[in-house]
Amino acid sequence: MEDAVGFADDHLIPLVDEGLGNSAYLLDFGDGRALAVDASRDLRALHTAAERRGLRIAFAADTHLHADFLSGAVQLGRDTGATILASAAGRRVFDHRALADGEEVDLGGLMLRALATPGHTDEHLSFLLLDGSRELGVFTGGSLIVNSAARTDLLGPERTEELARAQYRSLQRLTLLPEDVAVWPTHGAGSFCSAPPGTERTTTIGAQKQANPLLGAPDEDSFVAQLLASLGTYPAYFNRLGEINRRGPAVLTAQPLLPALSAPQVRALIADGGHVVDVRPAADYAAGHIPGSLSIPLRDQFATWLGWLQPDTAPLAFVTGADQDLSEIVWQSYKIGYERLAGHLAAGMDAWLADGNPQTTTAFLTADRAAGRPYLDVRQESEFAAGHVPGAMHLELGGLSAAAADAPHGPVVACGHGERAMTAASLLERAGHRDIAVLDGGPADYAAAQGQHLVEGTEGTHA
Repeated sequence: MEDAVGFADDHLIPLVDEGLGNSAYLLDFGDGRALAVDASRDLRALHTAAERRGLRIAFAADTHLHADFLSGAVQLGRDTGATILASAAGRRVFDHRALADGEEVDLGGLMLRALATPGHTDEHLSFLLLDGSRELGVFTGGSLIVNSAARTDLLGPERTEELARAQYRSLQRLTLLPEDVAVWPTHGAGSFCSAPPGTERTTTIGAQKQANPLLGAPDEDSFVAQLLASLGTYPAYFNRLGEINRRGPAVLTAQPLLPALSAPQVRALIADGGHVVDVRPAADYAAGHIPGSLSIPLRDQFATWLGWLQPDTAPLAFVTGADQDLSEIVWQSYKIGYERLAGHLAAGMDAWLADGNPQTTTAFLTADRAAGRPYLDVRQESEFAAGHVPGAMHLELGGLSAAAADAPHGPVVACGHGERAMTAASLLERAGHRDIAVLDGGPADYAAAQGQHLVEGTEGTHA
């Protein structure tokens, strides 16, 4: 009989969203049909993988009501006729097969068994894949993940500890599976649903019993304390998407587009309360941008920062570079529920300036030219604690809009490379700050240029 590793190599296709730090899975049954697990609304990679193998998506399973992306299950149900599998406790209001703990779904040779594993959410299911009596692997969603477990504070502070205790019991239940059972989590490194850094996206029960620090906790109280201590901040849009996923995201009947806008149309949009998001590289934004626009360079993490820093209630216009992919803007926006996309500025900043409109510039300085300014670090708390410039002030990018008054005058703003720092500078400019510079590089570059060494910890460093 084929072992779990061989089965996965032949039949399981992980589809990693590097920006959100998540994995969806496409399971090939070997008969032209497939199961999709935790697919997002951006189904491009999934469809490409399915078409390459000649597969029809027959089932779409969601382990939980996702907070960090809109589920693609409803869309798959419409497009392919897929049967949607999800927890009965989730009270979803669209057509699906509602599963309780222990219920099984016959996939046609293979079997999927629902395991109630609350913690990350209270309706969370894991899906155990069986070939006869052989337990091949388990799709653990936001329960057991590589060397950790997903956060338990998404339903509010009043329920965080309760769910952490449920998470403890869920992980204990999963560890009763055979040690060679593969673990296929949804959340991985880079996910704000709480996953530690690392390159591994999948694991086994046995490997986690050896390596997962949470599984090494001596008792439930220790587990809870350890898990809660690891929780950092998360994007504001997480608070909205669970309910949208419960109701079911709107089905798309056509490819969403990003129309071309003239400079007067963009000007009118701003006057009517719309927002401009500039997705060009940081250096291009620094050289000249629309006053008040928000810099979010188009890269894997674009959706995270759009959802963290920009309301979903106002129309958005985008400033793009000549070679940037408009469909990438659209799908990264749509997968987190941002659909009020007015369009992009045709011909970019050249058109804006040709129409007689003003622009603003931002100093983008290499480390040797940035000395003498207050140093403002906008990375996450964990990054800052791991190593920062001596004397640096710290304000996380996600909280900067609310704390702009606490930012120092005339700072050099820094992150790991410059992209988040340019976003921070655009927020500070919007709040009325002037004489802002952005570090073209990271803390190690700056420290080396000043003859310093990075220091660890967080005490006494917050702005």
